[in-house]
Amino acid sequence: MDCRENPSIITTGATAAAVAAATSPSSLSPISSPTGSFSSFQPRPVSFSPCAACKILRRRCVDKCVLAPYFPPSEPLKFTIAHRVFGASNIIKLLQELPEAQRSDAMNSMVYDANARLRDPVYGCAGAICQLQKQISELQAELAKSQAEILNMQYQNANLVESIYQKMLQNQENSPQYQQDEDSRFFLDESFLGLEPL
Repeated sequence: MDCRENPSIITTGATAAAVAAATSPSSLSPISSPTGSFSSFQPRPVSFSPCAACKILRRRCVDKCVLAPYFPPSEPLKFTIAHRVFGASNIIKLLQELPEAQRSDAMNSMVYDANARLRDPVYGCAGAICQLQKQISELQAELAKSQAEILNMQYQNANLVESIYQKMLQNQENSPQYQQDEDSRFFLDESFLGLEPL
């Protein structure tokens, strides 16, 4: 009888094995050494997940894999893009030549460059840089235009204030009260000098 057709056979066999192991004499006395360590305890093998690079390249990922810190298993697309443009051997060679402090920046730069190359196969990063420089120059021209408009408005505002002030002075000089004050001041001055008014 096939065990895939009847899963109860597996569970009963596993249960019988567990009962036999529990009643064996070695399991009844787990402490066998004078230091007090358990003889039945064995360390479990650590499940090591290969990095995205080794998974894509279908090779065994070792403990000190050069690619593992920069291409984690959760980001396979990152290595796929870089591998498509630069190739695995070039990436590994570059990583081995660089000091560890610069490797992370180099990998980020490589992935960005590969992304740009896939988007724009002709110009790549240079095309993105030219486009950004064009945007900067357009924004600088727009800023200069806005600053010129602000200066022009400030100049017009100053001229407007000055013309309003001039009109206010003219209105004060032409008002009848201002002329009456001028005449009375003239008479006061004549009387002060001892002259008789005509």
